[in-house]
Amino acid sequence: MKRIAVGDMAPDFVLLDNRKQEVRLSDLRGKKVLLSWHPLAWTGVCASQMKALEENLAEFEKHNTVPLGLSIDSVPSKNAWAKELGVANVKLPADFWPHGKVAQDYGLFRDVEGFSERANVLIDETGKVVWVKIYDIPQLPDIEEVLAVVRSDK
Repeated sequence: MKRIAVGDMAPDFVLLDNRKQEVRLSDLRGKKVLLSWHPLAWTGVCASQMKALEENLAEFEKHNTVPLGLSIDSVPSKNAWAKELGVANVKLPADFWPHGKVAQDYGLFRDVEGFSERANVLIDETGKVVWVKIYDIPQLPDIEEVLAVVRSDK
């Protein structure tokens, strides 16, 4: 399985988000898209990662960027979790079925554990990957680093 890399065209996908709304990557052309992968809902670091997206949504929007919080959890689980966290605006797509298909397409699926890497993938307005960072599972991505990349010409 080839891991997504800078310069690759991002594989298109259609997933339901936590509100049962379709999210189609190709519909977001013309905007940058941050795919913020978290291994599992209902875990502390993942919660902090998603809350950071929500808390910084205005900054993402200022830089024409749509943040998406992806994981292999189901839509009902992600919906309940978003409500628990107070994530009211950021979409949390569910890569539940086929299990982890999008994570697999991006080379971010961990076969042994059955969930995705913790990763950030920034896609430019044309659908090309401009930044990829994989984190240790217990490591919280630095939102300031993410925003610095979003603010740059990448």
